[in-house]
Amino acid sequence: MEQKNSNLAILREPFVAGMDENLSPIMHRLWKLEGGAIYFCRSGWAHVTIDLKDYEIVENTQIVLLPGTIIRINGSSSDFTASFFGFPKEMFREACLRFEPIFFRFMKEKPCYKLPEENTGAINSLIHAAMVIYNDRENRFRNQIAKNHLQSFMLNIYDKCYRHFDRQEIEGGSRQDEIFKNFIALVHENCISQREVTFYANKLCISTKYLTGICKSVTRDSAKKIIDDFAILEIKVLLQSTELTIQEIADQLGFPDQSYLGRYFKRHEGMSPKEYQSKYSM
Repeated sequence: MEQKNSNLAILREPFVAGMDENLSPIMHRLWKLEGGAIYFCRSGWAHVTIDLKDYEIVENTQIVLLPGTIIRINGSSSDFTASFFGFPKEMFREACLRFEPIFFRFMKEKPCYKLPEENTGAINSLIHAAMVIYNDRENRFRNQIAKNHLQSFMLNIYDKCYRHFDRQEIEGGSRQDEIFKNFIALVHENCISQREVTFYANKLCISTKYLTGICKSVTRDSAKKIIDDFAILEIKVLLQSTELTIQEIADQLGFPDQSYLGRYFKRHEGMSPKEYQSKYSM
């Protein structure tokens, strides 16, 4: 069977499926996924950062990366292998049209889960089927079959989530938990252009003081720090993986000018955007 490196940043085909074995070409770099991907670790280990959180990937770990996820591979063993099914944002939206938003918030918060050995049959079959569909290039209904298969894949993941996690853990328990989950979802969607706590507090219909109190209770960080951390991450991705100028990045992210962006970035990272770009750009 043809094996293909997934290229985390860009899907150049309608969808991809195969096996990743050598992560060195994308190691220690930030990648923002345009589409999404489902990975299943078959052997070895990898250390990854997904949306600012660190995870250890080991054998039988399932990883669900939603569109817009920012990921960095920090290290891996020489025997690391993982099967994957990658798909564009539009295919994901169509396949998951009827799923509740709360399920995707949970997936965003908990993208990695180690499956018990006895429960790996379904994902092995689904991943294998994705590879078969990918390699059947003469099939005139190939993309439609892939979309239907993605829906089946996500239905299986949905079922396993509600079987292996407490409903309260998925849907949130207290009112504060619910507000915090909604806040994080809003930050993921809006931090590129909205970096003030007031915007999010207004969206959540609460005061800025109450929102900051909730964030400190859950994470020990203020609401402003959480927003800035995600905004800085978005800037880093653009500095590392695009050919945009600093001014173009400032325009894209809604900063008044290049100087404002420079001051904002240096305040948080201790170096200018140009210094960071020289150090980490492709």
